[in-house]
Amino acid sequence: MTKIKKINNKTINEAVELLQKGKLIGFPTETVYGLGADATNQKAILKIYKNKQRPKSNPLIVHTETIEQACSIGVFNSKIEKIAKDIWPGPLTVIVKKRENSIIRKELCAGNDTIAIRVSSNKTILAIIKKLGNPIAAPSANKSGMLSPTSAAHVEKQFKNNTDIPLILDGGKTKIGVESTVIGMKKNNIIIYRHGGVTKEKLEKKVNEKIIDVTNADFSEKSNISPGMLKKHYSPTVPLRINITNPRSDEILIGFGEKYKEPNLSKSGDLDEAAANLFYFLEKYEAKGNKIAIVPIPNIGIGVAINDRLNRAVQ
Repeated sequence: MTKIKKINNKTINEAVELLQKGKLIGFPTETVYGLGADATNQKAILKIYKNKQRPKSNPLIVHTETIEQACSIGVFNSKIEKIAKDIWPGPLTVIVKKRENSIIRKELCAGNDTIAIRVSSNKTILAIIKKLGNPIAAPSANKSGMLSPTSAAHVEKQFKNNTDIPLILDGGKTKIGVESTVIGMKKNNIIIYRHGGVTKEKLEKKVNEKIIDVTNADFSEKSNISPGMLKKHYSPTVPLRINITNPRSDEILIGFGEKYKEPNLSKSGDLDEAAANLFYFLEKYEAKGNKIAIVPIPNIGIGVAINDRLNRAVQ
């Protein structure tokens, strides 16, 4: 039976013991909640794919405690290493070549010779990785294609009474609310595969060059190099319309900015606040069975990530 527990030394130790036994755990990060397995355990990794109903061609992100541990499983060039050192720990995932002698199981790479790696700023997951001694494979803790969870209760709702996932650590509502930004390299160019918690503009300032955006490229379920590339993704189970100013009578309108009433992603027009509330609000009104409409969101800064999620939700 799946249990939600508050985070303390006892429950962190319990989480580590479960991972060592090949079980999965739910846990918070600064972006969304993750579904974790020991990244060196093949059977545990396959449980992630099974329970998420995730295509095995869709790679998983591996969380490490430090950049040094990340470099032990992936090959970093100078550009990627510089960005990682500037942003980590934080909401950035990098796709690099997987080291041939890596302890990481090939199954989480979905047939690619690359690996997606992140160092989270969440103290809980960092403590778990340190005590486990191995990196953790950890996609978002939701069924494939559905809304990403920003609370422990949302994780439990999707995986209730699941014997593979006996524990969800409750760290409250996540701070950023959308997944990590994913970048990689093509020739000598930096590529952005998924918009997320770090904006493209911030990354470009870090490297002082333009980053190539391939987030809308035509990737199929058979050719994914990065998580979050599927056209249909992050979807509620109720009808959703976006860029709406005049809702229908049977729709809940989610606003943004001072001209709109509650529910409102951010009355002050703060895009960071809107991102933190996005999946939280969608899940709340999905649970009530409401049809949902959302007003236009500025496509700047982290608003690009918000619009990316909304566009994939309505495909």
